[in-house]
Amino acid sequence: MIKHNPFNQLGKADHGWLKANFHFSFAHYYNPKRMGFGVLRVINDDLITANSGFPAHPHNNMEIITFVRSGAIHHQDNTGSKGITHAGEVQVMSAGKGIVHSEYNKTNEPLTLYQIWIEPNCRNVMPRWDSKLFPTDYSTNALPLLVSGYEEDKDALFIHQHARIYGGKMKKGTRIHHKITHQAYVLASKGCFELANSDHLITMHKGDGAEVTQTKEIAITAISDCEIVIIDVPHHH
Repeated sequence: MIKHNPFNQLGKADHGWLKANFHFSFAHYYNPKRMGFGVLRVINDDLITANSGFPAHPHNNMEIITFVRSGAIHHQDNTGSKGITHAGEVQVMSAGKGIVHSEYNKTNEPLTLYQIWIEPNCRNVMPRWDSKLFPTDYSTNALPLLVSGYEEDKDALFIHQHARIYGGKMKKGTRIHHKITHQAYVLASKGCFELANSDHLITMHKGDGAEVTQTKEIAITAISDCEIVIIDVPHHH
């Protein structure tokens, strides 16, 4: 199954300094049909204006992943971690038993990012933060693995959940086959591509999402140069 969630059907919020698009229910956006996808609870497609951001606020028992699409984000938290994550980089934060953090765009340019929340498979862990730059070349046969809860995936950023997040760019005309372990949520970060399995084919445009279930492999064909994020997560037990 492939279920298409077009950008214009996402939840919306406009706070002036923040323009948000919600793939699932979040804050004031409530849709009983869009409460998450397995252990994937939140995907917010955010635009944060220059010199603004989220002041210090708390979280607990959530794995929070930020995929920076353009610009740069400044992170600081009460464990002493701080850092700047730029476009093409990913940061992860395990909120665990409790963390207080702020996220700011301290540049003069807009910042765009995906904020992804995944429920952890163990509670009250020590809070932690990490970030990493990943290859920015165009992918020809596989999207780079960015985030993983599997110990064998040494090069990926670690989270406390048996999930994997892939992301990368494809040049127009490229076609790749991507294997799925559990079920996958696919994001069109930039450009346009086709997503297909044995019985569905949809065209994804910038900002769209798609739920892929009961499928072990998908084919992705780049209609234009594009950037893609794939979040492979388990079901709720």
